[in-house]
Amino acid sequence: MPIKVKDSLPAINTLEDENIFVMTEYRAMHQDIRPLNVLILNLMPTKIVTETQLLRKLSNSPLQIQVEFLQTASYTPQHTDASHLDTFYTTFDQIRDRKFDGMIITGAPLDYVKFEDVAYWDELCEIMDWCKTHVHSTFHLCWGAFAGLYYYYGLDRYDMEEKLSGVYAHKILKRTSPLFRGFDDIFYAPQSRAMGITREKIESVPDLELMAYSEEAGVTIVKTRDSRHFFVTCHPEYDADTLSQEYFRDLNKGMNPKVPANYFPDDDPSKAPIVNWRSTGQLLYSNWLNFYVYQTTPYDVRDI
Repeated sequence: MPIKVKDSLPAINTLEDENIFVMTEYRAMHQDIRPLNVLILNLMPTKIVTETQLLRKLSNSPLQIQVEFLQTASYTPQHTDASHLDTFYTTFDQIRDRKFDGMIITGAPLDYVKFEDVAYWDELCEIMDWCKTHVHSTFHLCWGAFAGLYYYYGLDRYDMEEKLSGVYAHKILKRTSPLFRGFDDIFYAPQSRAMGITREKIESVPDLELMAYSEEAGVTIVKTRDSRHFFVTCHPEYDADTLSQEYFRDLNKGMNPKVPANYFPDDDPSKAPIVNWRSTGQLLYSNWLNFYVYQTTPYDVRDI
C-alpha cells in the first residue's frame, strides 16, 4: 500500500524518482474504497493447484479482493471433479453482463496446437473481446499471453524444437514502471513452454511495451500502453516443486525431457530445488493489483 504524506513535503519528488509509491493527502481524502472484483479464467487441467497458486499471490495484500472462477462451456475439463466445477466455477453466459476490475487468463498445456484448433478457441475469443469493455485490466499468463497477443494483434508465436523449462534470469527494461516497484534489476522466474514470440514482433506494434526480457528465455513481460492488458510468459506463481512434478511426469511418460535449467542444485533431480522467485511472484501480482487495478479502476464497477 502507498505511504500517505502531506501534499507539499519536499521528500515526495525524491521518493517518486526512486519509484516509491507516495499518495498525497488530497488524493487520500478523495479516494473511495470497495472490494476489487477479479475473475480468473482457469484453463489449466490441474485446476485446484492453479487456484491455490494464484490465490496465494492475490491474497498477500491489504486490498480486499473478491475472486470468482470461470470455466469454458465449450470444453469440459477432464482432470477436475465435476462437483468442484459446479460448486466453485461459473460460465461465461452467467457473467457476460457483469463488469470486473481485473481478470487473469491462465496458461494451458497446448504446445504445438494451433490456436484455431483449440476446442474452446471461439469461446476464448468471445471472452477476450468482452474483456475490452467489461474488464479494467487483464493479466494474460503463459499460453494465455500468446493467445492474447495473437487475438488482439495478430502476432503469432513460434514453436520450439525442445521445451523451455527451468528458472531463468530476466532483465527489467523499464525500471520506472510501477509494475516493478520493489524488484531487483535482474529477477528470476520459472518458464515452462515450447512456444515463444520474437522481440521484433512485439516492438513492431506501437501499442505494446516490452517490459522484461531474458537472453535465454526471450520475451517475458509485455503490456499495452494503456495498461489494460499484461502478457506474461513466465510463471512467478509456481510452487517450489511445480517444475519438478512436470519433469518427472514427462520422464515417466518416456518423453526423455531435459532437466529443468538452473533449478535442481548441481542439476541433480534427486536434490530439492531452492526457490529464488517467490518474492518476484508476490511483487508482480501485488503491483498489478495495486497500481493497475485498484488505483485506476472506477469506484462504480459499472463505469468500466
